[in-house]
Amino acid sequence: MTLPIRLAMIYGSNREGRLCDTVADWAAAEVDKSGAFSLLRLDPAGLDLSLRHPSRDDPTVAGLRQAIAAADAFLVVTPEYNRGYPAPLKFMIDCASHEWHAKPVAFVSYGGISGGLRAVEQLRLVFGELHTATIRDCVSFAQAHERFRPDGSLPEGDGAYKAMALLLARLAWWARALRDARQASAYSEVAA
Repeated sequence: MTLPIRLAMIYGSNREGRLCDTVADWAAAEVDKSGAFSLLRLDPAGLDLSLRHPSRDDPTVAGLRQAIAAADAFLVVTPEYNRGYPAPLKFMIDCASHEWHAKPVAFVSYGGISGGLRAVEQLRLVFGELHTATIRDCVSFAQAHERFRPDGSLPEGDGAYKAMALLLARLAWWARALRDARQASAYSEVAA
């Protein structure tokens, strides 16, 4: 029997009135439909994070680090603000270091004309530094405010459903492969 993949979904925004809740809820429903994951949501709006990076011993940071360490894979749901990703997302990423190592990261992005893809490309650089494996496939919502219905759903046949199914299948493959590799030998023991 294969253990479910512990997937941490990370919200990229903490703005009031954010669309992130709608996009994340849609993504979570697709994750649940896949049946391969157990989902934990990490939302900067629900964390008591100060304006300055607290020490690693701070209870909120320690809890966030534990959640990241326990995850097998990550799904980042991020908007693009001013051609980049939001500061609360970077804050959350920087609260941990080795806890990210040797785990896959996938992206669901949204925004205006670019659909958040510029933010995703920047995040690939950040996550590369953290020794993660970013998944090539992503789901991107251009003109996102116009795509979702008032109830948070997408029209049947929207291409995002197919893109999300592919993203989740590949994320599951990478999560299992890297989980097996981490169990076989600790990534921290790899040396040049």
